[in-house]
Amino acid sequence: MPGFGASQALGDAWGIDEYVGWLMGFIREEGLSSPSVVAHSFGARVAFVAFSRYPDAFSKLIVVGGAGLVKERSRAYMRRIKAYRAVKKLFPNFAERHFGSREYRTLSPLMKESYKKIVNRDLRKEAAKIASPVLLIYGREDAVTPYAEEGVIFNSTISGSRLVDMPGGHFCFSEHPEKFNPLMLAFLREKG
Repeated sequence: MPGFGASQALGDAWGIDEYVGWLMGFIREEGLSSPSVVAHSFGARVAFVAFSRYPDAFSKLIVVGGAGLVKERSRAYMRRIKAYRAVKKLFPNFAERHFGSREYRTLSPLMKESYKKIVNRDLRKEAAKIASPVLLIYGREDAVTPYAEEGVIFNSTISGSRLVDMPGGHFCFSEHPEKFNPLMLAFLREKG
């Protein structure tokens, strides 16, 4: 996806809607007809919005370690945000190097703006609109998108979805392909 891996850098800060637009353009350009989608982590955010907005454009959705919830913010979290904003006014470079997740600190300034637009959007309403068959797979040891939080909530939100936990963490599909691949293929082969 644009802005990730070896792709070109973004010209502007993108949110989920821009990524959905890019995905729909990719599907049109490639001439794909009702593709099934396997989405991991951030990709699930894009898939949830795309499947809710364009229900006839897709077939099935497999979400692996899918993200998309804004969790209730603790007082400690809100204090850290307040401290970050105060420090940023006086020492912006210091604040950027010492606040936020390790992932956030590695991003370029433009990607930090995209990141904020993306992670601050809760996608429960979009997920609830999905009518396609959905398989949710989460690693039991996933600390980034925990099974008991993200997986269970999305399973209760998406009508008819199935939730499976498997060994491994956030990258359970590559940690245990011998478990993941049969789950994925069986779901894709099902009629419906």
